[in-house]
Amino acid sequence: MTNKSVAGSESVSRATNFLKRELPVGWRGVGALSSEEREEFLITWRKKLVDAGLLGLSWPTEYGGAGMNLVDQSEVQRIFTEVGAPLLPAASDANGFALLGPTILAWGSEEQKRYFLPRILSGEHRWAQGYSEPDAGSDLFALRTKATLTDGEWVVDGQKVWTSHGQHANWLFTLVRTDPQAPKAKGLSFLLVPMEQPGVLVRTIRTMTGATEFCEVFLDSARTKAEHIIGKPGDGAKIGLALLGYERSTAAAGKYVGYAIEFRRLCRLAADHGLIDDRAIRQELARAYTKIEIMNELGRASIASAARGEQPGAESSILKMYESHYHQLSTELAMRILGGDGILREGQPGQGGTSPEPLGSPDSTYAWQDQFMMARAKTIYGGSVQIQRNTIGERILGLPREPQNLKEGQ
Repeated sequence: MTNKSVAGSESVSRATNFLKRELPVGWRGVGALSSEEREEFLITWRKKLVDAGLLGLSWPTEYGGAGMNLVDQSEVQRIFTEVGAPLLPAASDANGFALLGPTILAWGSEEQKRYFLPRILSGEHRWAQGYSEPDAGSDLFALRTKATLTDGEWVVDGQKVWTSHGQHANWLFTLVRTDPQAPKAKGLSFLLVPMEQPGVLVRTIRTMTGATEFCEVFLDSARTKAEHIIGKPGDGAKIGLALLGYERSTAAAGKYVGYAIEFRRLCRLAADHGLIDDRAIRQELARAYTKIEIMNELGRASIASAARGEQPGAESSILKMYESHYHQLSTELAMRILGGDGILREGQPGQGGTSPEPLGSPDSTYAWQDQFMMARAKTIYGGSVQIQRNTIGERILGLPREPQNLKEGQ
């Protein structure tokens, strides 16, 4: 047995022992807690994860991470998901650990790594993602928010929208236009901007679930240091797209397990409503199961590519598009099974994703409603399916680019 495999076994065992030691007796998953219980649990749980060295799983130990390889990281994600225990407890943790952390490790300077990574780990820096804009839709290359280098600082003006958990954040990683004369994709840069300053205004957006997960962010001569740029001016497009690839690849294992557990809840829901022997329902359940297994294989391929040291590429668009369509179909099936009960809001509320919730009651109409409504937006956020199809066609299949893209010089 190689040293690498021994280290890997030790990493997974450490995570397993942590869960056995720290989860309360009778644990049924964070989704089974009331809102008040959940809020209190997540604060304490995050501190325990930090103390145990289980945040920043793949980060090098020299920056405070666990130093796991991607295979071990995926296995730990699977273990946590199966017991309904969150690996990213704080609202902003997904942005910091799944998105910005890998981006800084891949593209940042040594000074940036040593400054920002420990502060993500401690929770001192809470991050929001500033990509989408009101007039740009899912087209990252059409962004208008601009930044000008003045007296050693970037001065940023513009507006971002659909900013996840922006109300909880004190830093924003954002794409801005630093060269208005360059072709669309060539004029963008990737900046890190503090939000607790007079030039930043955050307003929450209430969604149809009743939650305020998203925000709009107004930047009016907001300032950040000249050195708070990742890469060089003009590198923003390739860094921004790589970040989206990290988001899709590193969470692949946890998402597969989450969907598999959700599928078991869906089967129990059908059984509880006397529909498990209905031929049409069984066909849809079989279809859902098949799609989950396909996502598992796509995720495995993505993890294998990352384990070889390859940067995330256009292939991540396949998984993003497939997952988005799948979750809409599966939650539509849940509402079909619920029938008239689907208009009720009973039981525990949904968690906005599959991983923390599965161990709650499968008959929670509240949770299924939330999942159904949140799934409507999956084909839009993180890059709409139309954009994903363009990416797949142009960058994987080698199809001609759209005339507008050619005209803009992308």
